[in-house]
Order: sequence, then structure tokens, then C-alpha cells
Amino acid sequence: MSESASTARAAENTGGSTAGNTGDANRWKALVFIALAQLMVVLDATIVNIALPSAQQDLGISDGNRQWVVTAYALAFGGLLLFGGRIADLWGRKRAFVVGLVGFAAASALGGAATNEAMMFGARALQGVFGALLAPAALSLLAVMFTDAKERAKAFGIYGAIAGAGGAVGLILGGFLTEYLDWRWTFFVNIPFAVIAAAGAWFVIREPEGGRNRNPLDIPGVLLSTLGLVALVYGFTRAESDGWGDSVTVGMFVGSAVLLAAFVAVEAKVKAPLLPLRVVTDRNRGGIYLSLGLAIIGMFGLFLFLTYYLQIVQGYSPVKTGFAFLPMIVGMIVGSTQIGTRLMTRVAPRLLMGPGFLVAAIGMLMLTQLEVDSSYSALLLPSMLLLGLGMGTAFMPAMSLATMGVKPQDSGVASAMVNTSQQVGGAIGTALLNTIAASATTTYVADHIGGAATRSQQQLVQLEGMVQGYTTAIWAAVGILVAAALIAFTFVNAGKPGGNPVASSEDGAEEELAVPVVAH
Repeated sequence: MSESASTARAAENTGGSTAGNTGDANRWKALVFIALAQLMVVLDATIVNIALPSAQQDLGISDGNRQWVVTAYALAFGGLLLFGGRIADLWGRKRAFVVGLVGFAAASALGGAATNEAMMFGARALQGVFGALLAPAALSLLAVMFTDAKERAKAFGIYGAIAGAGGAVGLILGGFLTEYLDWRWTFFVNIPFAVIAAAGAWFVIREPEGGRNRNPLDIPGVLLSTLGLVALVYGFTRAESDGWGDSVTVGMFVGSAVLLAAFVAVEAKVKAPLLPLRVVTDRNRGGIYLSLGLAIIGMFGLFLFLTYYLQIVQGYSPVKTGFAFLPMIVGMIVGSTQIGTRLMTRVAPRLLMGPGFLVAAIGMLMLTQLEVDSSYSALLLPSMLLLGLGMGTAFMPAMSLATMGVKPQDSGVASAMVNTSQQVGGAIGTALLNTIAASATTTYVADHIGGAATRSQQQLVQLEGMVQGYTTAIWAAVGILVAAALIAFTFVNAGKPGGNPVASSEDGAEEELAVPVVAH
């Protein structure tokens, strides 16, 4: 296909936008509401963690059951993302986005009004269900509304900064609400976010025509992928609380492997698959899903360790802990909106992703020097800045490239795969790094507690053991981030936007592409 024909085809399928005519006039207004919704979803993942001790006490949730406040959300969100992405392609992204927001607000109201643990767990599961509809719809709306390379870079820079920094914002907001108001406000705060974003989206977003996937729903694919992902996420959650050798944990992993293998077999044969395998077998997208998942594994554990380190070891209040994460937020915003956005249209994505993950690994490496009395300004501040800069720089091109070059009919499910890699990465990271940390702490305390004569010395050994556990797990996170960088350098071979593709991974795919292509 000639270049002019490709451009015409792309323009026809994206609502008439070309590089010169960059799309819907309301796209920047739409970005505000999409970004607001994304902030709400990401923020919710951490804001509830801060409020959990207070909610547990109020509702009489046992220590054994408290993990379900987090797990119910993670299982529903992680398990239903592919289904949510496909529903967005079927219904239309705008409708899925608005329904997801309204449902998320209702589930948040239910959580805030919870009077017992069953009501709380149900509300969290419902939040996960509607989050799984909302998140892929938001990302795929960006993918089809921003078609010019430079504008796309800016839009995904803003989106990437929010996606990266939202978790840390949740720590600050969660600290304030829990300390000065009530834990219930960590749920109620979602309602104004959702109402504003839904109303704005309804009136502002004009989805390009011809982008829906009207094929019948792949029911076997939905069931196999949902059950397989739920089993995988629950397996890692169970491993954290009951150990890797627990029979239920092992059973979940085996069941997940069988279900997901069956899912791949079904998708290869059915006429209208839930997840067209071309979406994940593409070299660039496959590399992005894998490297993003690994990076999230490294980062998720870190949020948890630093929160405990600052509050338990250093004695920070919840609010002070939240503010201590500000350098990471600043780093992510600068890395995403300044470095990533400015360079994305000039260099190949792997030259942002690979170095970005390596810079984050250097920041992580500094944190292996943590001690009980480490200085915030000398150690934590510079390491968090480097972590934020690195991750912000890497996330932005990754999010953009993950949805670039797919047919509009597949953009929802391609977006869902980005979210799935993040959710599964988060579950793996929390379980894996927590297990490493707990094991190292137990060993350290057992080796040193005998020499502690007084109570204060014993307490010091306990704190030193905790820090030893954190640093051991952080060493593992360093290795994981380096692996993410190597995968980005090796697999992601797309050229810069608007440039020539480096390699072709799908013969004849150019005829099928319906949004401007970075490269294949």
C-alpha cells in the first residue's frame, strides 16, 4: 500500500484525522476527564491501604480476613480486564467509560456506607468490576482520539504521569482523610471524581465512527480468561499469606496455567476471539506488556516497604508518610511530561524505555543501603527522584506504543492488556517481594536476638531485621527492573513515530491497520 493510500485509510478509520487534521476538536477537553477517571482508579489502589487499619477496627474484620479488602478488588479488576476491554470495543468506548464511572461511584458509596465485612468485601469487588470496564475504555479512547504523533506524545505523557503518580497521591490523600476525617471518606472521595468525569465525558467525547467490534462475544474466551486470571492473582495473594507450598496456592497456579493454556488454544481457533492473538504476538506490544509487568512487580513492593519503613521504623505519621513520597511524584511528572513527551517523537521508544527502567534501577539500588536511622534527605530523597524520573520516562512511550497500530476494533482489548500486565504485576510484586522480605527478616532476627540483653536492644534487633528484609527484597527489585530494561531494549524495535518501521512482525498487517502506525 502506498504512503498516501495508508494515510487515507487511517484517516477514514479514525474519523477523518490525519497528521494535518489532528482529530476531534474536543480531544484536549476529553483528556481532562479521561485523566481524572484514571487518577481515581489508580488512587483507589493505595488510598484504601492507608485506611485499612481503621476500617478493620470499625467493622470488626478479623486479621485473617482483612486481606480481602484488597484481594476482592484485585481479583475482580485483574480477572475481568480482558472482558471489560472487549465490552468497550462492543458497546463503544464512551458508553463503557461512562457506565464504568457511574458503577465505580455507586460501589464506592456502598463501601463508604459499609456496616459489616461482607458489605465491604462486596463493595470492593464491585469497584473492581467497574474498574475493569473503565480502565481499558479510558486508554483506548486516548488511542483513537489522538492520532498526530506529537499530540499523542503529549496526551500519553499526561496520562502516564497520572498513572504513575496516582498511587503516591493516594498515600497523601489517604493519610489526610484517615487522620483528620474518617476512613469512610477514602471511599466517598471517589464520588465527585466519578460524577465530574462521567458528566464531562458524556458531553465532550465524540468517539470516531466505525471503531466498534460488532462480532459476537466469545463466551468460552471470557470464562477461561476470567477464571485463569482470577486463579493467577489469587494464587499470588494466597502465597503471601499462606506460603508458596500451601496446597491451595499450588492448586491455584496449576489451575491458572491449565485455564490460560486452554484460553490461548480457543483464541487461536474461534472466528471472533476475545483477545486476537495478533495483539500480543506482535513483537513490540508483547515486549511492552512483559517489561511493564516486570517494572510494576519491582515498584509495587517498594511502595509497601517504604510506607512501613517510614511509619514503623522512622515513626512518620500517615500524612507525613504521604508527603515523603512527593519527590517520586515530581520525578514521574517530569519524566513523563517533559523528558518522555519531548523525546518520544525524536527517538525510538526503546531508547526511552530501556534507559528509563535503568535509571529507576539505580534509584532502587540506592535504597539497598537503607538502615534504621537513614537520612531522608541524603538517601530517600535522591533515590525516589531517580525512581520517579526513570519510571515516568519509560511508562509514557510504553502506554502509547501498546495501543498504536491496532485496529480500532481491537483497541479496547489492547488497552486491557496494558492494565492486565499492571494488575498481575502488582499481585506478583506484592506477594513475591513480601515473601523475600519476611524470610530475610526472620533469619536476621533469629541470628541476632540472642545477643540482645535488654528490651530496647531486642526492639532494635526487630527494627534492624525489618530493614534487612526490605533491603533484601529491594535487591530483587533491582534485578527485576534491569530485566525490564533488557526486554525493552531487545523486543521493542519500533522506530520513532512518523519514521520508518524497523521491522515487520505481521505480514500484510499494514492493510489492516486502522490507526497511524509507530511501526511493526
